[in-house]
Amino acid sequence: MNEIVKIQNLIYEIRGIKVMLDSDLAKLYGVETKRLNEAVKRNIARFPKHYMFQLSEDEYTSLRSQIATSKEGKGGRRYMPYVFSEQGVAMLSSVLNSEVAIQMNIRIIDTFVNMRHFVLENKELTKRFNELEQYFINYCKDNEKDKQQIYEAIDLLMDRTKPSKVGFIKTEE
Repeated sequence: MNEIVKIQNLIYEIRGIKVMLDSDLAKLYGVETKRLNEAVKRNIARFPKHYMFQLSEDEYTSLRSQIATSKEGKGGRRYMPYVFSEQGVAMLSSVLNSEVAIQMNIRIIDTFVNMRHFVLENKELTKRFNELEQYFINYCKDNEKDKQQIYEAIDLLMDRTKPSKVGFIKTEE
């Protein structure tokens, strides 16, 4: 799995915001979660609420059901984790000065940007498909005889976009 996909898998949506957990960021930066949070708290003025916030118990419970985290009482967290928005991750680069942290920060920000571009591109594609669908609906109303040909063309296109079977076919000799 490439690095971008690994980072994407660590981005969650909480309160309608794409965020990363403090513990995941700490692992990526090669520091302990405790140290990352200490550095943030020493520079708390750089982290307004839309850059970083602490999860509620319900949010944490919901998130834990989606991902594998340690159980309480077995080295688990004693407090609710902090999460960082894209802007918060960017701000972390100003408080974590190791070379690893700087390079990882660049990769994480690039991942957030790539995800945003993907969403925007898909919105445009969805809009265009909806427009095309509406065009065909209107066209078919006026041209009933062409309706079957259009459906056959769509079926043909759909068959062409299906992946072909992979492997060997044994032929009789």
